[in-house]
Amino acid sequence: MTTELRRLRNYINGEFRDAADGRTIEVVNPATGEVYATSPLSGQADVDAAMEAAATAFPAWRDSTPAERQKVLLKIADAFEERAEDLIAAESENTGKPLELTRTEELPPMVDQIRFFAGAARMLEGRSAGEYMEGLTSIVRREPVGVCAQVAPWNYPMMMAVWKFAPALAAGNTVVLKPSDTTPASTTLMAEIIGAIVPKGVFNVICGDRDTGRTMVEHPIPAMASITGSVRAGMQVAESAAKDVKRVHLELGGKAPVVVFEDVDIAKAVEDIAVAGYFNAGQDCTAATRVLVHESIHDEFVTALAKAAVDTKTGAADDEDVLYGPLNNANQLKQVSGFIERLPAHAKVQAGGHQVGEKGYFYAPTVVSGLKQDDEIIQNEVFGPVITVQSFTDEAQALEYANGVEFALASSVWTKDHGRAMRMSKALDFGCVWINTHIPLVAEMPHGGFKKSGYGKDLSAYGFDDYTRIKHVMTSLDG
Repeated sequence: MTTELRRLRNYINGEFRDAADGRTIEVVNPATGEVYATSPLSGQADVDAAMEAAATAFPAWRDSTPAERQKVLLKIADAFEERAEDLIAAESENTGKPLELTRTEELPPMVDQIRFFAGAARMLEGRSAGEYMEGLTSIVRREPVGVCAQVAPWNYPMMMAVWKFAPALAAGNTVVLKPSDTTPASTTLMAEIIGAIVPKGVFNVICGDRDTGRTMVEHPIPAMASITGSVRAGMQVAESAAKDVKRVHLELGGKAPVVVFEDVDIAKAVEDIAVAGYFNAGQDCTAATRVLVHESIHDEFVTALAKAAVDTKTGAADDEDVLYGPLNNANQLKQVSGFIERLPAHAKVQAGGHQVGEKGYFYAPTVVSGLKQDDEIIQNEVFGPVITVQSFTDEAQALEYANGVEFALASSVWTKDHGRAMRMSKALDFGCVWINTHIPLVAEMPHGGFKKSGYGKDLSAYGFDDYTRIKHVMTSLDG
């Protein structure tokens, strides 16, 4: 007996549609390695339809009052709570994530973030009007940019979709959102929920592959392209958008340094760092996966971290004892395995370093020590449950190693010395610095990086501002 595959569809102008030419992509459950659905492989005709729908809907949505947009976003947040179990199930099937952790660690922040941006919709403030030239009054208007082409990643399909559509809609923009080709299920469910609340054309979802995303970014209608993804993808988007001077918002890769000084409580630091490194199978641009430890506690720290890795469990989504599920896809499993297979002779695998089980894409919690600054695994993003450990001698060397990569998204410092923590937070060249913690995010504070980690901010009033443009209006007092 064969099980009929679920059929996912695009959401364009208030209705679900197959790809215009009927092409589809198979969608795999990473916990089993088995196909469970098909989604559209959208082409030019589908992108045209979505962009035209968003453009048609834009004037009315732009002209709606902030209070009206706030009410819509609050309804969306309420609806997400009402459909929580459906969203959790879809996300788990997308990604293999533990159901309970998705229920407690992802859905509540998502709903909170939507409600935050609902409030931000009513805070479109600018400088006060004034006469900066005699007889003339200047006013600053903050306006939506227009249609936004948005591409979300596969590591947090639901939450990253929220980070994109919520500020865009709050500011008065319309949206065409593309989920990853490996994780479309929860996004199409979100379209069903949101579509029952917003006017048609305001929110559209296009499924497809890299070429679909490229077609969206190259399309003449969008005024802005926003992507969360790899550095390579971000560079391609920036290059493409430059051809018609689109705004670009990029949240790209990371290689977060976790700088641990000799005065820490080793047991507590190890416990917190292991969770921050292995959560979501390390598939997080901010994951605590590059640990720098003072030489005086290095050996003790590595021993404790290796034990924490052995004690960390990966497994099925319905097992409440697991910290994380599988890697997202076969290619990602190959990438993570490749880093371990190519380790230099001076590196030592202290724990893990292998696939778990015979089906699905599970990988063991891994600790690698003995590494040098120019090693591949230090310089490049692994995006898996692999924590590397390096030793440093003093504060200067810790900073040299921490800043000595091309990424600059997030970092953390672990010390009881307040002055040292302040010096380090000033000198670390990263968009976020945590002190004695790693990975917490709140809707009110900005998230975004420097260097090859991209530009633009998610969350916060800064993230909201990114989806607006500034207009100066000057009027004569004599008129």
